[in-house]
Amino acid sequence: MGSSVSKVPAQVSSTVNTTSSSELLDEKASIRQQRSTSPMAGSLPLATDGTLSLSNVDAWESTAAADPKIQLARTILDHTNMKSSLTSRSAGVAIPHVFNHEVEFKTGPVTAQKSSGRCWLFATTNVIRYEVMKQLKLKEFQLSQSYLFFWDKLNKSNYYLELSIQNADLPVDDRLVNFLAKDPISDGGQWDMAVNLLETYGLVPQPIYPESFHSSLSSPINMLLKTKLREHALTLRTLSSSLKADPSVSQELAISTLRAKKEELMQEVYTIMSATLGVPPKPDATFTWEYYTEDGKYAKWEGTPLQFYKAFTAKFSPAESFSLINDPRNEYGKLYTVNKLGNIWGGRPVLYVNTEVDDLKQAIVRVRSFKSLNYLVCDFDPPHLQSIKAGQPVFFGCDVGQFSDSSKGVGIMDTDYFEYEQAFNITLGLTKAQRLQTNESAMTHAMVISGVHVDEKTGRPVRFKVENSWGEDSGVKGYNVMSDKWFDQFVFQVVVHKSLATKEHVKIFESEERIVLPAWDPMVGQYCSADARC
Repeated sequence: MGSSVSKVPAQVSSTVNTTSSSELLDEKASIRQQRSTSPMAGSLPLATDGTLSLSNVDAWESTAAADPKIQLARTILDHTNMKSSLTSRSAGVAIPHVFNHEVEFKTGPVTAQKSSGRCWLFATTNVIRYEVMKQLKLKEFQLSQSYLFFWDKLNKSNYYLELSIQNADLPVDDRLVNFLAKDPISDGGQWDMAVNLLETYGLVPQPIYPESFHSSLSSPINMLLKTKLREHALTLRTLSSSLKADPSVSQELAISTLRAKKEELMQEVYTIMSATLGVPPKPDATFTWEYYTEDGKYAKWEGTPLQFYKAFTAKFSPAESFSLINDPRNEYGKLYTVNKLGNIWGGRPVLYVNTEVDDLKQAIVRVRSFKSLNYLVCDFDPPHLQSIKAGQPVFFGCDVGQFSDSSKGVGIMDTDYFEYEQAFNITLGLTKAQRLQTNESAMTHAMVISGVHVDEKTGRPVRFKVENSWGEDSGVKGYNVMSDKWFDQFVFQVVVHKSLATKEHVKIFESEERIVLPAWDPMVGQYCSADARC
């Protein structure tokens, strides 16, 4: 752990140092020591009744007014953006967009999820398109994110109504029922949910099922669908109550009746979605895709969406990949799942193998050295590094809003980049675990790693090249640079193929012993919000 912004709290000796602070401690360390040695018990408040008194304000103002640094901050920050004004020039210079190991094949164009929360689908398709473009010799190419989006949202609607049947006996204001109703069809999703979609519906090129207005701006359709789904959930609850009140109706008949009603209600959901997103190809229906290769030659591909998916993921199937997470709140070496999280009813559950953060890093280089369709791994053994150049891009999940700047021409994700502590004489001391415990942090965004800069002496990663899905005006032509320190603090999940994972991790993943996290846990990790770009 580093000692900069938002890291593990500084460790200060409990022994009072009698030596002058100007000789041994810098200004920040001195402030930290003063706080750590302040009496914890016996102090008298200025307001004994717990209110905020003007005496408090006077005391705080006296302290702030006497500090030249705070006066300078007041001069500058009342008319400028704090985030842009307090960036560190030296930190920006120290983390260039230059990497000594990158994937050999460059994909394009930079994708844009626009005003939607589909980052996980963009990251997934951005990884898979690498092999498609390489095999078919394409200059630019996108898979249809909208195709997966349609089937995901339709299935999430069904999933929510099935949960409504399942939880019909719980009070409508029960915490679980209330939580599920808050955002029943979020745009976001998890790796295992992407696998469910891929294995059930396959993939198509974007020209076969292009973007629509509401795939790029999802809030209007989400608002209408959620309104109808909440109404449908109450309809099913009422029907369930009446069926259970009839002694002649068996449990099996009640479930059958409720599901028949659910299917009737789902007609409205499908009607709204097909009108706003378009009617998608069926997974077993043949389509013809015509295209030009990179040298301008005509070509075409014929088959079904499922056949297209299988054709370009045959060697390293996403279905054989699983999630490694770093959640320091919970025990390492265990398998976790999340209650009531999913998209396809009866599909693959969301599963996480919790482990040390260095195990996640060990995904990056190893995945690439084996040229596989995987997600974030790293082997610190220098002899393996040469094979990174021939490898695959890497999908990962993080808390993107923390200490990062995706402004055009910047694209920096680094805990040293913002000078908040210096400007305000504060210490940002939350640990990664504490951020999760206090709702300060969570998995909010999925992106792709396509390069890494490795220290030539230690063989360890220093910074990572990150492909975002916010268009070319984000970062440096759509790319960010992520520091190793930022990785430690704000990367939570990577996905690795079984053949590239450690035997220990595979054993944990394949075990039946699962610890169930609550539905509202921050490790739900559905990445983007439903109604806004993450």
